[in-house]
Amino acid sequence: MAVRPEGTPCWADAMFGDVEGAKRFYGEVLGWTFGEASSQYGNYTQAYADGKAVAAVVPPMPGQEGHSQWCLYLASQDAAATAARIRGNGGEVLLEPMRVGDFGTMCLAREPSGAVFGVWQAGRHEGFEATAVPGAYCWAEVFTREPEKADAFLTAVFGYTAKRIEDEAVDFRMFDVGGETVLGRMRMTEDFPPEVPPYINVYFTVADCDDAVARATRLGGLLRFGPTDSPFGRFAALGDPQGANFSVIDITTRRGEMPQVTDVS
Repeated sequence: MAVRPEGTPCWADAMFGDVEGAKRFYGEVLGWTFGEASSQYGNYTQAYADGKAVAAVVPPMPGQEGHSQWCLYLASQDAAATAARIRGNGGEVLLEPMRVGDFGTMCLAREPSGAVFGVWQAGRHEGFEATAVPGAYCWAEVFTREPEKADAFLTAVFGYTAKRIEDEAVDFRMFDVGGETVLGRMRMTEDFPPEVPPYINVYFTVADCDDAVARATRLGGLLRFGPTDSPFGRFAALGDPQGANFSVIDITTRRGEMPQVTDVS
């Protein structure tokens, strides 16, 4: 697999106080199977869709217990250089670049408006082995109350070009790398309770959105929005039983006209 361009989403993982509970939930909702926990790396456990690595779950490190949350990793060819750009553009490095054996180098950061994300410099672990197929990652959006801060940071650190969706109902931008749209940004409205911090919402592909929602809610998940149709697919926003937000989308069921976009780079 070729090295992903700088800023391309390349991996997702989440810490769970109850890892076995998370495995049961996501195994049923997304059809994941799981590898052996790696005791050398904090019992990090990879999830697979049809035999392809698509995400991972891990118990919290001491002192990190609390609200579960999915973390999206963006590709970097030099994690130390990316960390320097993060600092230089108003972001905060939460975990300095750290080698993870021969798998690669990771870094955790917070962009200026508050959303946490990861940086991954690939070694033996190059990231997602599959995307946009049932059970695999498909898309992600930065949800923020201060979009101007997030937009300026993302374009400066990762060299994205930006497009604005022409829709008075939403404040939404899309970021491109080499002509490919890789990430979205949504302004959080008053519909979001004030205690909900900015975050990156990760979308996982499913064969049937309504069926995935039914399984999730039956297992104790919360339906936060949808299911609803869009030009990109039928999707719904969910919370898992341990509080991690995510979305599911059936990209084969599309309704409506594609929105008009304007280049704002």
